Amino acid sequence: MSERRARPASKNGRKSAWRRALNPPATPPAEPPAGGPDAPAPEPADAASVVQATLYRDGVRVSSSASLADTFRELRDEPSGMAWIGLARPTESELLSLAEEFDLHPLAVEDAMEAHQRPKLERYGETLFVVLRAARYLDAPEEVDFGELHVFVGPDFVITVRHGAAPDLSAVRRRMEETPELLKLGPEAVLYAILDAVVDGYVPVVAGVQNDIDEIETEVFRGDPAVSRRIYELSREMVEFQRATRPLVGMLHSLMAGFAKYGTDEELQRYLRDVADHVTHTSERVDGFRQALADILTVNATLVTQQQNAEMRALAEAGFEQNEEIKKISSWAAILFAPTLVGTIYGMNFDRMPELHWVLGYPFAIILMAVVCTSLYVIFKRKDWL
Repeated sequence: MSERRARPASKNGRKSAWRRALNPPATPPAEPPAGGPDAPAPEPADAASVVQATLYRDGVRVSSSASLADTFRELRDEPSGMAWIGLARPTESELLSLAEEFDLHPLAVEDAMEAHQRPKLERYGETLFVVLRAARYLDAPEEVDFGELHVFVGPDFVITVRHGAAPDLSAVRRRMEETPELLKLGPEAVLYAILDAVVDGYVPVVAGVQNDIDEIETEVFRGDPAVSRRIYELSREMVEFQRATRPLVGMLHSLMAGFAKYGTDEELQRYLRDVADHVTHTSERVDGFRQALADILTVNATLVTQQQNAEMRALAEAGFEQNEEIKKISSWAAILFAPTLVGTIYGMNFDRMPELHWVLGYPFAIILMAVVCTSLYVIFKRKDWL
């Protein structure tokens, strides 16, 4: 902590390299104030993104500043203090100011600027950089909303950069201030509290997803045609949820592996192990949800196929019945057509027509009709048309 402030020359020497590495705006950086390295840093252009900048000593709040410059100055004047700075969607100038003051690595600062990072944990010298994906369940649309949180943890500071609505870090701050014996353990205790809040935020999400899956199962067996879309959308959310939770298991195991090397407090080690257990449980539940949704989608596809086959079978049966009726109608039409044809021929009013005055003409016509009709009936009956 004091060692960091004892190297102002090297820090200022890195300023231009950092600005080049972080793609600064075209305008050249302003000259440092004449007061030297201990002079207050310029205030950021957009102070609205500074949620809260607070200085603590021995677990108790010493002061709370409205600007980063005041926080920097107060931290320099308080050698045993710890700064906890919370930012929400900060500007580039704010992150550059923090990078210069706390010797943050340019790659980590670049990640915090761009956001949309995967959960990870990286060490840059004495600074720990953590990316977390928080989640919250929205009851009205029945969907999961994801937020992104970047945390810089140094010897005497904690910087949180939040992209999204989750998590609620004000509740984390209140909790830590109400337990000064935990807060006085330093920045690692704040990191634990943040991790714990993010992991605890997964609990209502897990409960909401479980309820959605139960409803989906009911809709599947009820035959709701819109359930396929709901399964697909929830499956996509579970992919995102899996990407948020699965890396946390490895991250916390990495933290636990460094307990001895970095001298982590024994009580804090217990807390972090507890968070690791919760993360493992949540990750297993999410994996189970994704598998369950895949199985439900398969069952739904099977049920839809069975329903379509039943409908096709019913249509085929209806077509077969119609075909049988058409056969019967066609058969009787053909049978009735034969005597009609004979009667029509002999009913023509021609004076000179063979057999018109024949004595056996009428019996012959009747017999001819009977023979044709009987023959057709026998033929259709053998073909099962009648």
